[in-house]
Amino acid sequence: MKRQAIFSCITCTPDGNAGICTACCLSCHDGHELLELWTKRNFRCDCGNSKFGTLACKLLPSKDIENSENSYNHNFKGLYCTCDRPYPDPNVEEQVEMIQCCLCEDWFHEEHLGLKPSDSVGSQIPKDEEGEPIYEDFICQNCSPVCSFLTLYPEKLWVVAKVDSTGSANTCSETTESNKTHMDSEPGQPENGADAEKSVVGKCSEKIDDSEPGQPENGTEAEKSVVRKCSEKIDESEAGQPENSTEAEKFVVRKCSEKIDDSGPVPATGCVIRTDLNLCPEFEKKPLFLTKNWRNILCKCEKCLEMYKQRGVSYLLDAEDTIVEYEKKAKEKRTEKLEKQEGEALDLLNNLDHVSKVELLHGIKDFQDELQGLMESAGPSKAITAADIEQMFSKLKNKRRRME
Repeated sequence: MKRQAIFSCITCTPDGNAGICTACCLSCHDGHELLELWTKRNFRCDCGNSKFGTLACKLLPSKDIENSENSYNHNFKGLYCTCDRPYPDPNVEEQVEMIQCCLCEDWFHEEHLGLKPSDSVGSQIPKDEEGEPIYEDFICQNCSPVCSFLTLYPEKLWVVAKVDSTGSANTCSETTESNKTHMDSEPGQPENGADAEKSVVGKCSEKIDDSEPGQPENGTEAEKSVVRKCSEKIDESEAGQPENSTEAEKFVVRKCSEKIDDSGPVPATGCVIRTDLNLCPEFEKKPLFLTKNWRNILCKCEKCLEMYKQRGVSYLLDAEDTIVEYEKKAKEKRTEKLEKQEGEALDLLNNLDHVSKVELLHGIKDFQDELQGLMESAGPSKAITAADIEQMFSKLKNKRRRME
């Protein structure tokens, strides 16, 4: 199954080396200590295999000894994030919401994402004015080097915090284009940060435009030439280069790829990024936030497909892999089930005579009134016990007898 809800049974596998599906959670592990792990991709239920000793699966007794392709992490022990803490955390009064990486599928606290407080841009999770996240997927800093190729795509792929006039990242934008507003540097003042990056890119563009006659215009040679000249230009621009040269290099390579994309016909391979990935500078570990439908932009040429396979991220091209698609299908199944139940109830009602219909409807109304009264009497602070439920049904039974 491409994606399904998974649980970990601490009673049966305290080492956290196995996972079970929802059906087995209800049928085979009722009363056990269970951990809900949300969803996992390409995960097969372990219930009843060698990890569970003598416990056999009631739904499918014949199981493989082990599911070798399953992936396990510390979540199966009830631990999350880089802090390796449980959720809910018994040592914390106020539980903090966590977000899930779409690659490793671990969960992280906001303060442990690796966001840099010193950075004016990208120092907060991208949210709208109401505090709701505006990104579709998140990639943690440990997984980000695997997806370093994403930096070569257009800026519409990203969601970042937008800096206001006070320098705080309160509002958000779905592209980084609006995040390039900086105070103008005084004449003769050394450029820093993004201004230096734009300066280097401008020089690279000039270098590209002023290329010598006879230089190849298109294809792989042109790509290598452009990226190489950009790298040389960075080395020559020490005075205006920001302290973190890696950021400038990433910015330049991305801009160079955009320059290549705009020049000449698309190669026969049809590659979107059209850049030799081997020439890309080393990627700095950092959290990534991606905009809605970002996977649709990913290149599907043969070279990139092989690259996804080598990096173990081919599932990024599968629409059914996303949490959004999983929730959509789950909602459709619930709606279909409710419609079926409503249809069966309506068929039952239509097969009754008039007197039976009236009695049934009165019975439903009495049940609703008694249940509402029970909820109101209990209030938000009092728990409803089994004795309270039995007493409610006893009242309904006595009322029915009086009516008879």
